[in-house]
Amino acid sequence: MLQTPSGGAGHGTAAADSGLMSIGTVLNVLRDEFPEVTISKIRFLESEGLIEPQRTPSGYRKFSAGDVERLGHVLRMQRDHYLPLKVIREYLDAMERGEAVALPVVGRQRDGETLQEPWEAPTAARIGRSELLAAAEIGEQELEEWESYGLIAPLPDGAYDAEAVTVAALVVELGRFGIEPRHLRAMKAAADREAGLVDQVVAPLKRHRNPQTRAHAEARTKELAGLTVKLHAALVQTALGVRLP
Repeated sequence: MLQTPSGGAGHGTAAADSGLMSIGTVLNVLRDEFPEVTISKIRFLESEGLIEPQRTPSGYRKFSAGDVERLGHVLRMQRDHYLPLKVIREYLDAMERGEAVALPVVGRQRDGETLQEPWEAPTAARIGRSELLAAAEIGEQELEEWESYGLIAPLPDGAYDAEAVTVAALVVELGRFGIEPRHLRAMKAAADREAGLVDQVVAPLKRHRNPQTRAHAEARTKELAGLTVKLHAALVQTALGVRLP
């Protein structure tokens, strides 16, 4: 087990000045989303190889914004998907190497019943064009059409965000009801406007000089994204006069 000298709370300012954070500062950042997290928990995750913070000559831990982001992924996978640490570590390591990793399915207990549930891919996940075509079961011509309408777009390196698979599957499913890709341009435009609104709210956090504030920007973005998706769904249901289960 790794040992941490006492008195870390007094080194938060120095850590921030160097663009890094003390363990106490990291704790405050994470507690907005994970109120039960403790310094002991962070130390334990480090001892299990989930994070590798830097050390000062005197032995104090110093965390980067990337360390905080990775901690958030670890805690989220534990909380939401009941994944063992070994699986989380292997998955995140593969994502950082740029590998396209198949999403595993794990068992979860609820009222004595074992449920099978996949976990969500971190935003860092990437897939190739051929993998996207295979996953969506579509041809090159269809993908080119979707790209022309802006429904799916490659990243600068030519790969695709893993979320493109979800978008492709939904486009295919809607097509079975006669809704063509060209009809979905309005949805894409609405999504872009919603994303722009969220960006306006979090932009000051992203530009802030304080690394703690910048690290908080991603969590705030995800929170606002979840709320806008829920609002959009509620408005569509209200307009149609239906209620989804």
